[in-house]
Amino acid sequence: MKQTFRLFLVALFAGAITLGGYKYLEGEERISFAPQETSKFIPTTYLGTAAEMSTDFTEAAEKTVHAVVHVKNITVSRQPTNIFEFFQGGGQPRAMVGSGSGVIISPDGYIITNNHVIANASNLEVTLNNNKVYKAKLIGTDPSTDIALLKIDDDEELPFIPFGDSNNIKIGEWVLAVGNPFNLTSTVTAGIISAKARDLNQFDGNPQSFIQTDAAVNRGNSGGALVNTRGELIGINTAITSETGSFVGYSFAVPSNNARKVIEDILEYGNVQRGILGIQVGNINPQIAEKYGITDTEGVFVGGIEKGSGADKAGIKEGDVIKQLDGFKVSKFADLSGYLGSKRPNDIVEVTVLRNGNVKTLAVKLIKLETFSMDDLGLEVKNITAEELKERGLKNGVIVTRALTPEIAQYKLEGIIITKINDETVKDIDDVKRIMMNRNTRTPIKMTFMDTAGSINTFIFR
Repeated sequence: MKQTFRLFLVALFAGAITLGGYKYLEGEERISFAPQETSKFIPTTYLGTAAEMSTDFTEAAEKTVHAVVHVKNITVSRQPTNIFEFFQGGGQPRAMVGSGSGVIISPDGYIITNNHVIANASNLEVTLNNNKVYKAKLIGTDPSTDIALLKIDDDEELPFIPFGDSNNIKIGEWVLAVGNPFNLTSTVTAGIISAKARDLNQFDGNPQSFIQTDAAVNRGNSGGALVNTRGELIGINTAITSETGSFVGYSFAVPSNNARKVIEDILEYGNVQRGILGIQVGNINPQIAEKYGITDTEGVFVGGIEKGSGADKAGIKEGDVIKQLDGFKVSKFADLSGYLGSKRPNDIVEVTVLRNGNVKTLAVKLIKLETFSMDDLGLEVKNITAEELKERGLKNGVIVTRALTPEIAQYKLEGIIITKINDETVKDIDDVKRIMMNRNTRTPIKMTFMDTAGSINTFIFR
């Protein structure tokens, strides 16, 4: 009993000491450690959890998937069954079916797609996401931009995708590709914008300006939609570059501003109206840089001015370097051609140039680009101004802008002025069209022209 009483007293004493010590320490100020002024810190932004920062594609997919359609192209060709049909024509009709995608852009059924999706079609069918099938009418095409416009009719309003502004897209921005690869309808893939103003045709004289993305695009995606996370149309998926024919990491789309301008021209004029500055462009090489005192490596070098053009009247000069169009940066020719591809003749464009180290901004009125492809000769020609004809000592003619085939390209005919075809005077491209359409296709073509050295020559194409 005495032992138990002693243990109780010891426990009571120890508890009293512990409680007293705690109260004493509680009254003391707590110690905090502040960083010294000599410490270095890496600034960090923390705005939320990973879940809060993740991008949600479901809304954009829901907005767009019902407005992307499956386009079926049925072409009919004749297969010769004997030697006589092989040489004289005819044979057994044979239907071939191709497919791609399209985008409904208005509630009354206008559909934008690629020209190569519907090329040579005898019959066009469009299938919506709800499996409804329509016969489609071809409204118009523009092979140079690979854009075509279709129309379907329905009593009810159709789902559609509104256009976004492709000039304002940014590298690294999330995008969705919506289409029908390998006949798999309503397929959505995601990626980012990898590059802008990508030119895939820099060696064939027909510059393009594509949006490059790493969203998966395969056969059948052509003509489908490239949309941003708000569900706005910023491009028409058009091409891939691949050794296998399938997606390998990047694909290309026609910017929506360019596609929209093409279809608006088709609806209003029946063809595409192209506006140009009226300049010849060149590369900035060491010789050019030394001659004109150019230190910049970015921009478009003005190698020449078309007399009487908007650039000429606005005061742009040979040797200028174009740095901006309407405030948008121009690093290379694809930037310039891509931006002008969304403009029309008579539009005013603010052109910022670098000249002798000074920056100038000039208002340029675009002129109409009028060209005609002489497929039988492998040449493209365009109208020439009266000032340029006078400078060359001529009264009439059209100028060759580029060769259409490698065989003709070897003759270096760019810049020659064709004055006669089959001894008929050529005043403009309308004369060229008339002569080429009315000629006997079995006879040679005689072309009279002035070369760049000022000599008159004649070629006979057989």
